[in-house]
Amino acid sequence: MLRKLKYSVSALLLSGFVLGGAHAADVKSIAILTPEEGTDYGWNQQGVEAAKAAAEAAGVEVILAQGLGYGDVRPTLRELAEEGASLLIAHASGYNTSAPEIANELNVPVAIVDTPDALKKGLIADYTLSGHEGAYLAGRLAAKMTRTKAVGIVVSGEPPSWNSQSAAFAEGVKAENPDVKVTYAVIGPAAYSDAAGGKRVTESVIASGADIIFGQGNGSSFGMLQAVETTKATDGGKAYFIDVIGDKSPIDKGFLLSSVIWDITPVYAAMIDDLKSDTFGTRSYAIGVKDDSVKLLKTPAIPDNVWSEVQAIREDIISGKIKVEPVFEATAVRKLMTNVTE
Repeated sequence: MLRKLKYSVSALLLSGFVLGGAHAADVKSIAILTPEEGTDYGWNQQGVEAAKAAAEAAGVEVILAQGLGYGDVRPTLRELAEEGASLLIAHASGYNTSAPEIANELNVPVAIVDTPDALKKGLIADYTLSGHEGAYLAGRLAAKMTRTKAVGIVVSGEPPSWNSQSAAFAEGVKAENPDVKVTYAVIGPAAYSDAAGGKRVTESVIASGADIIFGQGNGSSFGMLQAVETTKATDGGKAYFIDVIGDKSPIDKGFLLSSVIWDITPVYAAMIDDLKSDTFGTRSYAIGVKDDSVKLLKTPAIPDNVWSEVQAIREDIISGKIKVEPVFEATAVRKLMTNVTE
């Protein structure tokens, strides 16, 4: 289903001049395509909300194409291009083959994920983002708060963005307490919407001793959260969940410890600016803790003293005292874990 939201061009006016210069009129609308509905408190919702915010700030129209699944989206891409969209944001790794094909076929700019080598000036940009700095903080938090001295990572696949966060989380755990065990479990090669699988795998990781689960999964993360809510840790106490990308606080029943939240708005805003300046497809984009485009969620489950300690670590990352490098390869990620299960 395509749903259009229009925004006033008055948002373009600031201090008497038009943002973006003489080329501002070249970008009339942007469209974002998501595999699931933008109500998942995660990847899909953050993408939709960011596209709306970036479009509003630039004074352009936004077209939302949600719940498209993970199959062939070429017909939708063509439809959006024919409607005159100035940019097609293909917000799923499963779209990173079809979107470039449509870009070349119809000469319409597209943005894809998980394919950083596919850049093509004026046509193809990649935004393989990494929340690794936030995931490192989450790992430090988990190691501070685990009672069983065991934590788990459950993922719905091993795309680059998930891999970098898994690695950084494990590194954060080990930096805080090298005696804490880290179990790594993969639901499936592309189990992004598999809530049942997320629940099953998370239950097994908790049964292995983990009392804190770091979950990355889009729709499958709801199954992970359900498992944490219904499965006690091996010490008989409560298990906790650390989410990624979005904020599930509105549906939390007291088991959400934190989340590595992403704000993709600056990325989409930069894409619009690059289209206007004719530099689209010539650079990569990044998010990080310095500008809060990546940040850790504070929940009531985190004691104030622990939160203060984690924030001090954040400042060390910003200052460069602590360096967290992204690790994108799955084989390298697995080597950082205590246990790997599939």
